[in-house]
Amino acid sequence: MEPFKGKPPVRMPPLLLRALERLNDVESLPGSSGYAEAVAELSRLFTKERVALRSGYLDDPDHAAAYLRYFLPVNLSKIQVLLDEMPEATLIDKQGSGLNVLDLGSGPGTGALAVLDWLHQRHPEQAGKLTVVAIDSSADALSQAGQLWDSYCRESGIAGARLTPYETDLERPLNGPSGGQIYKNGPYDVIIMANCLNELFSRAVDPIGARTGLLAGLLTLLAPHGTMMLVEPALRTTSRELHEVRDRLLHDRRCTVYSPCLHERPCPALVNPDDWCHEERAWDPPAAIQAIDQEVGFIKDALKFSYLLLRTDGRMIVERRPDVYRVVSELRELKGEKRAWLCNELGRQEVGRQDRLASPENAAVDAWHRGAIVQIERIVRKEMGGKVSALGRIEQDATVKIVRPV
Repeated sequence: MEPFKGKPPVRMPPLLLRALERLNDVESLPGSSGYAEAVAELSRLFTKERVALRSGYLDDPDHAAAYLRYFLPVNLSKIQVLLDEMPEATLIDKQGSGLNVLDLGSGPGTGALAVLDWLHQRHPEQAGKLTVVAIDSSADALSQAGQLWDSYCRESGIAGARLTPYETDLERPLNGPSGGQIYKNGPYDVIIMANCLNELFSRAVDPIGARTGLLAGLLTLLAPHGTMMLVEPALRTTSRELHEVRDRLLHDRRCTVYSPCLHERPCPALVNPDDWCHEERAWDPPAAIQAIDQEVGFIKDALKFSYLLLRTDGRMIVERRPDVYRVVSELRELKGEKRAWLCNELGRQEVGRQDRLASPENAAVDAWHRGAIVQIERIVRKEMGGKVSALGRIEQDATVKIVRPV
């Protein structure tokens, strides 16, 4: 079935496209085929050959140019999708001091630029008060971040927004001399780590423990109303590692999950080694990306990622109840019925509604999609051969609602 249920696709704002085009005119490869080859190589490193991915890949000129042209727009769009999901009180400063953001593993300023554009598009009076500290181990990437930031501010007429680039290795202790800038500029309203956590501590004895320790320290730098955003590739390995980090942070009571989880219990996707949880949102790629896709043979018409929005104040995206679920799969159309996997404090379960039992009360099932938060009045399970079926059923008179589309 159509996974997005008619939801409008995410689009890159024209201002961002112009800022990227100006930088790409400077940071360019000889011809579109050069971009395509570098994009294909980076894609292999990000997916199939992750063991060969090295921390300094953005120091390679070809990789850096390909990242700017192709991967930055994709990852920036993912961050903006999640900014839309965050509580507005986190992003809109009502005291007049401005929003303070920490972009970790920033590369060419992906998170910084995402927030700057998001504010300019929705709350332009706030954009000039934005302060971002961008942290990366690549001096070249941070230089590009500054150029993109300046280009966007010129295009948009924003005056006063500040980007502070800081070169450091996130695997070093952040409370030592190398990380002093991070603590000096806190607390932060938003902390962003996009496609970065999985690349850290890969050679450690306990990578999950090391990543958990890093995040535990960073959570202390959140403002009381702040949110930490973690975005990771929608691969099985990287997603499951994020689930493991989540479980350790929650076990140690370091934070709570605002979204996507509707509970603080151990992640049920970790029970089966073949399961993992990820998001998928419709995306309308810019023409430059479509051209590279055509040359390389990719189809980039959706944003796929795993994520966590963490807070320390206990705030949740919706009220948690045993009859409220997150849809964690596509809605599948089988012979005579529709099914999807749902998740909440009761675990991960498959639920379906037979077509012959469709009714006005349960019509919302037809609009289910990955990421939707839904409420189901009643789920029944039939007994067969002395065993209760694992498949839940929605009956004709059961009321079904979509509490929040995404």
